[in-house]
Amino acid sequence: MENPTETPTTNPPATIRCNGWTPAKQSAFLRALASTHCVAQAARAAGMSRQSAYALRARLKGEPFDLAWHAALQCRFDALAEAAFERALNGVEVPHFYRGELVGTSRKFDERLTVALLAMRAQLAPRRMPHWHGASQYGPADFGPLVERVERGPETWDEEARQEMLARLDEEDDWDEDGINEDGLDGADEY
Repeated sequence: MENPTETPTTNPPATIRCNGWTPAKQSAFLRALASTHCVAQAARAAGMSRQSAYALRARLKGEPFDLAWHAALQCRFDALAEAAFERALNGVEVPHFYRGELVGTSRKFDERLTVALLAMRAQLAPRRMPHWHGASQYGPADFGPLVERVERGPETWDEEARQEMLARLDEEDDWDEDGINEDGLDGADEY
């Protein structure tokens, strides 16, 4: 670029974002977390430590990586809540043995687990962002789009907004500081 203040409209993500966490490692971690639901296993799959994963999440609280982490765990949480609901409705079959032989079964019902899980679900939900914030576009079910955003987008919502603003300014660069374009027309006359 000849002008140091110029910024291309599509910036590729930095190769290394923080403490070795490249976009590829972040997305590998998130995909592993969604399938294993274990932070330690997901970190190993990405070639990173569990502690560095938690540190990255803390640093990026509210950013795409954090939201994707939550969405990865939310997928499994929903399945767990469904299983608990199923057990509450239908109970669990309990075998009864006498002298080593199965003599019958009964159903055991325990709604306490279901009530506890459903109460926790509301507490664990991320807070809703204002409609103008970049995070408001994503919900707990948007794991795939969030991982894609982690891979290809800027690391933070602020950086994304800054890039969008610079792109808009770049489109309007034919206006001078006084709002007059190269033809001598006042920008206010446009509207």
